[in-house]
Amino acid sequence: DELAALAAAREMEAVVFKSHVTLTADRAWLARKHVPGVKIFGGVTLNGAVGGLNAQAVEWMWRMQGGYGRVVWFPTFDADNHVRRAGTAPAGICVVDERGAVLPAAREVLKVCAAQRLVVHTGHASAEQALALIAAARDEGCERIVVTHAQFDVVGMNEAQMKKAAAMGAKMEICALGMFVGPEAVLEFMRHSPRVPPALTAACIKSVGAQHFVLGTDLGQAGNPTPADGLQMFVAGLQAEGISREQIQTMGREVPGALLMG
Repeated sequence: DELAALAAAREMEAVVFKSHVTLTADRAWLARKHVPGVKIFGGVTLNGAVGGLNAQAVEWMWRMQGGYGRVVWFPTFDADNHVRRAGTAPAGICVVDERGAVLPAAREVLKVCAAQRLVVHTGHASAEQALALIAAARDEGCERIVVTHAQFDVVGMNEAQMKKAAAMGAKMEICALGMFVGPEAVLEFMRHSPRVPPALTAACIKSVGAQHFVLGTDLGQAGNPTPADGLQMFVAGLQAEGISREQIQTMGREVPGALLMG
């Protein structure tokens, strides 16, 4: 309710609630009931807590009362790519096999996403794995595909890969959190990732094209700015680097609006 109220106070039209461990479609319904003036959406992240690549978890998420569950994130903190990079486990939830082919369980998830026109997020897959997921999603009929915080080191998409993803019909999520990670980060686990300054993000936007990006925050951690404050800071940083108001509107309103409500 507090996050929704902050978004409404800033006259944001819509916001998406994300959790790494539980669905948020129910919270979207409750927050809409309690906070008028803002459209709230939820989803589910396919980490171990919901059974990993579990098509049933996706099915029950979108069936939640209100129909506000619109986003499916492939594994994040439990992703094989994430845990191997972080050294937190010898292996995690895989989305591709040893040959790089997308696993049947992932394709079952994508089939549900296609049938319900859900937004598919690639999660903490590597750049190459994300490209494989995009291709599989298109094969299964998905039209709403986003590379989760494409610039963060856990994904690490370069501009050439972003352009390839864009040519395949995917959008790249860019996030305010990138400004707050690095050696000076408030939270210890965020000190091991390199900072993503607005100048670097602006360069990607200018090279790839604003129509291929969606603004996000990835905020919500204790000690960091609120998502509403972080978004405002992010937009200001991008504008200072030459990103126009029209480009901000494309990435912050038109692209996410088409994904969630189109």
